Amino acid sequence: MTSPGPGPGAPGSREKTTAKAILISIVAAVGGFLFGFDSSVINGAVSAIEGQFGLEDNPLLSGFAVAVALLGSAVGAWFAGPAADRYGRVRVMLIAAAAFAISSVLSGLAFAVWDLILWRFVAGVGIGIASVIAPAYIAEIAPAHIRGRLASLQQLAIVVGIFVALLSDYLLQLGAGGAANVLFLGAEAWRWMFIVGVIPAIIYAILALRIPESPRYLVAKGQNEEAARVLAQVMGTTVDAVQHKIGEIADSLRREDKPSLRDLRGDAGGLRPIVWIGILLSVFQQFVGINVIFYYSTTLWQAVGFSENDSFVASVINSLVNVVSTIVAILIVDKVGRKPMLLGGSAGMAVTLTIMAIAFSQSVIAPGAEDPSLPGPWGPIALVAANLYVVSFAVTWGPVVWVLLGEIFPNWLRAAALAVAAAAQWIANFVVTITFPVLADFSLSFSYGLYAAMALISFFFVARFIQETKGKELEDMIG
Repeated sequence: MTSPGPGPGAPGSREKTTAKAILISIVAAVGGFLFGFDSSVINGAVSAIEGQFGLEDNPLLSGFAVAVALLGSAVGAWFAGPAADRYGRVRVMLIAAAAFAISSVLSGLAFAVWDLILWRFVAGVGIGIASVIAPAYIAEIAPAHIRGRLASLQQLAIVVGIFVALLSDYLLQLGAGGAANVLFLGAEAWRWMFIVGVIPAIIYAILALRIPESPRYLVAKGQNEEAARVLAQVMGTTVDAVQHKIGEIADSLRREDKPSLRDLRGDAGGLRPIVWIGILLSVFQQFVGINVIFYYSTTLWQAVGFSENDSFVASVINSLVNVVSTIVAILIVDKVGRKPMLLGGSAGMAVTLTIMAIAFSQSVIAPGAEDPSLPGPWGPIALVAANLYVVSFAVTWGPVVWVLLGEIFPNWLRAAALAVAAAAQWIANFVVTITFPVLADFSLSFSYGLYAAMALISFFFVARFIQETKGKELEDMIG
């Protein structure tokens, strides 16, 4: 499919790839960096937090302390869409930045587990807002012929945030000689792992103040002249073509009532089919277990015989593979298309997760040892399979789901539907995260076998229900 020009009857040349559109999308995607950083920074702190607050024999509470940010994310995602429609995309970005900054400092100063849980919930609210607002804003600002690549910047920012969080965790624990040891100013390394998050939060706020509001939001508010100015900057085309685009947006937004969560209901009273597709895309993205790697990988590798330092190194390698794979996705998403990438990713994850399940089934406890280990070649096999699993996800389901969530909904439904889909994603993430410690205590092999089954089911879901959106204008999405 070729990149489209202006719609039928549009005067002027087709949209161009402008530096302005790329730079604005990069700034918006910084929210994804905070999303990735704040959601994964706890990885290196889990064991130290368990020791600090006496959670070693309470895996359920320990899992909740890790996963509570995901509940906050569901809340933030649920309200982000309506708030963005009412107050604008940029103002909501600033709210997310404030939540990130406050939670980073106060999580690092936590004096009890309930205190840490509270501030991790606030961090989650910021994460949830960022998960909705960045893909919605980028989809609305980007020219159609490069929208997939620019929307994929959100996922690239997320995985870079994950990588920086894990690298930061590694360096801080290395400097202190362990995450539970004192580093600076009488505070343990695990506390500094949270506190450093205030730096990217401030940067995000400053950058958000320098980007324009979404043209589709401006048209919805009757600010057509401002919308035309923004579109002229990002489209790089003629005045007539910009005015034609304004008319298309206005037509797609023309409604008797304001957008709201009520719009999600179809004529039969239930959710619209397109909303269900968005929800299930989000749920499958989490039910394949990807965030187990990024929230628990350090603890996971220690559980099968890796040292604390080697476990941190393995986690950093996983996240670096994630970054490189996401760059590959950005390069191919507008060429290959969304659906083929999802199908290939599902197949790859099903195979690699099955290999991981088999490898972990071989773990043994050596005579005189307390902890299990993977004998012979099974340790390297598990490590290679884990990295290939990350590749399978990062090239496909990681970025492509966010691209589709920004594309598949019609203009008048997008913010509300994206909010619900993102909230469903965070709830699914919470379920996976809080159940993993219990499942891991029962059997790591069973855990990864379950995620492999979810990957296989996701293949058939995509084959049956996902329609290709490559190259289509957002105004052509009818829901």
